[in-house]
Amino acid sequence: MKKLGFSMVMVALLLAGCTSKQKENTSESTSSKAPSQEIAVVVDQEMSSMDSALATDTYSITAINNVMEGLYRLTENNELEPAGAKSLPQVSEDGLTYTIQLNEHATWSDGSPVTADDYVFAWRKAATPETKAEYGYLFEPVKHATDILAGQLAPEELGIKAVSEHELTIELEKTTPYFDSLLAFPTFFPQNEAFVTEQGDSYGKNSENLIYNGPFTLADFDGPGTDTSWTYLKNEDYWDKDTVQLTKIDNQVVKESSTSVNLFETGQADDILLTGELAKQYKDNEAFVTIKKAGTTYLSYNQTEATFKNENMRKAISYVFDREAIVNQLLGDGSIAPTGLVPSGMSYSPTTDEDFAVEAGGNLTMNIDEAKKLWQTAQKELGITNLTLKLVAYDTDSIKKVAEYLQSSIEENLEGIKVELSVVPVSVAIEYGQSTNFDLFLFGWTADYADPSSFLELFTTDSVYNYGKYTNPKYDQFVAAAKKADLSQLEQRWGNYIQAEKTLMQDMGVSPLIQKSEARLRNPALKGIISHSAGAQFDYKYAYLEE
Repeated sequence: MKKLGFSMVMVALLLAGCTSKQKENTSESTSSKAPSQEIAVVVDQEMSSMDSALATDTYSITAINNVMEGLYRLTENNELEPAGAKSLPQVSEDGLTYTIQLNEHATWSDGSPVTADDYVFAWRKAATPETKAEYGYLFEPVKHATDILAGQLAPEELGIKAVSEHELTIELEKTTPYFDSLLAFPTFFPQNEAFVTEQGDSYGKNSENLIYNGPFTLADFDGPGTDTSWTYLKNEDYWDKDTVQLTKIDNQVVKESSTSVNLFETGQADDILLTGELAKQYKDNEAFVTIKKAGTTYLSYNQTEATFKNENMRKAISYVFDREAIVNQLLGDGSIAPTGLVPSGMSYSPTTDEDFAVEAGGNLTMNIDEAKKLWQTAQKELGITNLTLKLVAYDTDSIKKVAEYLQSSIEENLEGIKVELSVVPVSVAIEYGQSTNFDLFLFGWTADYADPSSFLELFTTDSVYNYGKYTNPKYDQFVAAAKKADLSQLEQRWGNYIQAEKTLMQDMGVSPLIQKSEARLRNPALKGIISHSAGAQFDYKYAYLEE
C-alpha cells in the first residue's frame, strides 16, 4: 500500500479512513488465548535513549512507542487511530490550524492526567536548540519552529497552544503533506513537565527515571547504550488496558544470529532476527516471516578531507560493490538492491503515480573496470599511490558481514588501498558519525514518515545527519524549494525531490547499498503485532499468544 498521498484529497481520504482499529483488534484478540501472555523478543542493538526528545535509533523509538503514547497511533495500514487524542484533528479550511480534543481518560503511570500542557512542554523542549535534539528539524512545519531551532526566537513562540486542559491547537507555517503522520511519531509524544524537571539530567537514564502513559511500562532498564536487556510490563494505569493482552515482553540484545536461533529453537525466544545463511535455511519454516522496511543502508564518505572531496575517489569505491550479491548471497533476508537513496514502494508521484525510486532512476551497478580507471585518475589528482582508510560500522551480525565484504571488495579491486575495520556498538558508531571520525561509515536510515523528505533532508549542508559533510549548493536548493512547496504545489515539490536525488547520486555523495527487509522467526502462536515500514517498527498493543 502507498503510505502517504500527496494531495489534499489524499489527506482527506486518510483522515476519513481512520476508523478505529481498536475494535477490530479487540474482537480478534478475544479468540482463545494461551494461559500465559508473556513473550521474549531478541533484538540486535542496545537502545541509545529513552528521552522521546533525543531518541533516534530503531529500538529506542520502538520502546518509546510501546511504553508511551502520543496523540495518535498508526494502524497496520498506517492510518491514524486516536490515542492521546479523543478524535481525529479538526483541520482549518486552509490546512494551517489543527484543533485536537484530548482523551480525558489518558493518565501517566503515577495517576496524574495527560494534559495539553504536557504536549506543549515536550514540543518546546525538542525544538529548543540547547536540547540538541537530532530530530528537532521534524518540527519545521510548525509555526516559528525554524527560527526557534536557529536560536532566533524563544521556544514559547512555537505554534502549539494549550487552549484548556484537554484541548490543543497547532499552527503550521504551511500545509504539509506528511504532518498527520508526525502526530503519531515518538518525538511528538508528551512529557510530564513536573516529573521531567524533578529528574533533571537523570530523566530517561533508566526505567526508574521515567514515567509512562502507554500500553506498557519499562522495567529492568539500567541505561542507554550499555544495557542488554529490558522488559515491557502491562500498564495497569493505561486508559485502554482492557485491550492489551500481553502482560510481559522480555527484550534481550543478541548480536549473533546463531545464538538467537538457539534461543528460538529451545523455546527461550518468541521473535528473533535472521541473517545470511540462517535466513536462507529457515525460509520454508512455518515460523519464518519477512518484513519490508522503508530503509536504506548506505556508505558515507568523509568529505572534510581531500581524499573524499574527490568525486572520482567516491565513485571508484562505489563501483566495486555488487549490491545484488550483498542482498542475495550475504543477507538472504528479503532485502533488495537499491537504485538510489529513497527506497522503492514508499512514495508515489501525485500526478503519474510513478514510484519515486523508478522515476529518479539511478545507476548503482558494479563496474570494476570503471572503478579501476577512476581510482587511477583520483591517484593522479590527489598525488598519492597508497591509501589506508578507516571503515566504521556497528556490531550487528549482518552489518559486520557487509562491512567485511566492503573491505575485501575495495582491497581486492583497488590496488594500493588498505581498509581497517572499526566495528563498534551502535551508540559508539553514532558518536563517530556525529564527529565525522571516519573515512568510510556504514550506516542505515529508516523513514520516520513515508515521504522522500525523510531521506533527502539528511544530506543538506546543514543537516546534523550529514555525517560525511557532503555539500552541493544545487542539492540544497532543490531540497529547500521542495520544503517551501505547499499542497497546491505538489507536482513542483515532487520534481524538486527527484532532482535532489539525481544530484546526490550523480555526485555519489553517499553510496546506497541495501534496501532493507527483515527476516524473522516468530512463534506462530504470537499474533497481532503491528509492523510499520516507516516510523516505530513494532507495536505490541494488540499482540497476544494464541493457544
